[in-house]
Amino acid sequence: MLRKDAPPTERVVVGFDTSDHALRALDRAADEAVRRGAELEIVCGWPWGPRARKSEACAAGSRRRPDETTMSDEAQMLYEAGHAVMDAAVERVRCRFPVLRTVPHLTTEPAARALVRAGHQACLTVLGTRGHGDFTGLLLGSVSLRVAAHCTGPLLVVRGDADQSRGVVLVGLASEADTDAVRFGFAEARQRGAVLRVLHAWHYPAMPGVLPVAELYWDDTDHQKRCEAAVPAFATAVLREEHPDVEVRTESVYQGAGEALVEASAEADVVILAAHRPRHALGLQLGPVTHSVLHHARCPVILVPVP
Repeated sequence: MLRKDAPPTERVVVGFDTSDHALRALDRAADEAVRRGAELEIVCGWPWGPRARKSEACAAGSRRRPDETTMSDEAQMLYEAGHAVMDAAVERVRCRFPVLRTVPHLTTEPAARALVRAGHQACLTVLGTRGHGDFTGLLLGSVSLRVAAHCTGPLLVVRGDADQSRGVVLVGLASEADTDAVRFGFAEARQRGAVLRVLHAWHYPAMPGVLPVAELYWDDTDHQKRCEAAVPAFATAVLREEHPDVEVRTESVYQGAGEALVEASAEADVVILAAHRPRHALGLQLGPVTHSVLHHARCPVILVPVP
């Protein structure tokens, strides 16, 4: 059943290229759109070569068949193939959810740029881990990584066993700077009727060439544990009052954050992280924890961008 109270402009965006990973993402995006009472926009890059003429490229954003006199044989073939892909995707969604509104979007933009643009006003963007163009050995494709580094709205990357329900939404919390991710986690747990688990991982800084670091801080360990346990309790306090129907479990562990979240993902339906992306000389970069979870989580991952 579609939600009746959702704003009509809510939209879930999904990237699609016919690969197996994209098919899983399409199915998951349709589920998410129905859960949110949103429409589904399916974005597919038209496989233009670099020599395509502007008149050919302009036709890609429209369902109207371009004037055959302005198109080369190769361009016309690609146009037909692109729309055949979109029609198949729409039909796949329609067979499962006849009432769900779908918006096909065939574009000449590079896939990552088009998805970042389309996702700017979306309530969620959904991607598979890899598409046709990525090396088989890669854990996460280049398009997914680029979108993760530049998206301005929530991004879901379909990983692991996306179909098995465990009734747990997992949020990774580093500090109070991750409040937006915690708030998103509350909303996600409420929509799913799931338990919200907020996990805070911490450890002492590494000091090479000396005794085990924990021993250097031995006298202060109990105090530090209490302080760290207060981090998720404090971050969820106000939101618990706003969402009294959501069961919340907070936990603080002495462990590397990436390792702890990947392990915990085996018992979760989805992992939610705040995406902190510091700017380097080469542009926006994903942090090491985000990178680790995106590559190794055993369930889907949602990134919530932080300014």
